[in-house]
Amino acid sequence: MATEEENKQIEVTEDVVTGTEVIAASDKGIDYDKLVDKFGCTKMSQELIDKIEKLTGEKPHRFIRRGMFFCHRDLDICLSGYEKMKPFFLYTGRGPSNESLHLGHTIPFIMTQYLQRVFDLPLVIQITDDEKFLYKEELELDNTIKMGKSNIKDIIAFGFDPEKTFIFSDCEYIKYLYPNVLKVQKSITLNQMKGIFGFSESDNIGKFAFPPV
Repeated sequence: MATEEENKQIEVTEDVVTGTEVIAASDKGIDYDKLVDKFGCTKMSQELIDKIEKLTGEKPHRFIRRGMFFCHRDLDICLSGYEKMKPFFLYTGRGPSNESLHLGHTIPFIMTQYLQRVFDLPLVIQITDDEKFLYKEELELDNTIKMGKSNIKDIIAFGFDPEKTFIFSDCEYIKYLYPNVLKVQKSITLNQMKGIFGFSESDNIGKFAFPPV
């Protein structure tokens, strides 16, 4: 009898990219052009890159110039608003599964620090210590909370503006999150959740409950 993981490999006929797994459907790897369409993104155009340089007065970050950040959602809207002195803010996060960050974690934070600096933006960083407890069978909640605090120390070291940066733990701030969580929960169906995240009936219900958070 095939294992659940073997069944996944057999059934994959197109790329799977979710918040918890990445599986290429062929030896060629992930088809990023299809991903751009699937997730409603837009490829970075030279016109947009030039606009970043015009608004910031300096060359765009090397991650943009070298095509590492190759698509976006609503960046054009943000830049147009910035031109008209309309404010926007940055939002990102970290799911703590280790005491320290690795190279893959650092790239988004390097980019975020650049965006905060050149556009002088407020930044919110969400530490999803609850998520890692739900998604990693081997982790205890006390451990993910502890790792989250350790990760925060690493994040601070990237040089974010302390006056414009707010970092919070889900477990500590859930009382502030919960009213908005309820509104999102009421707007999402079970079928939508399965389709977006690839959940199955064998997954624990915490995995279904977490995305609205």
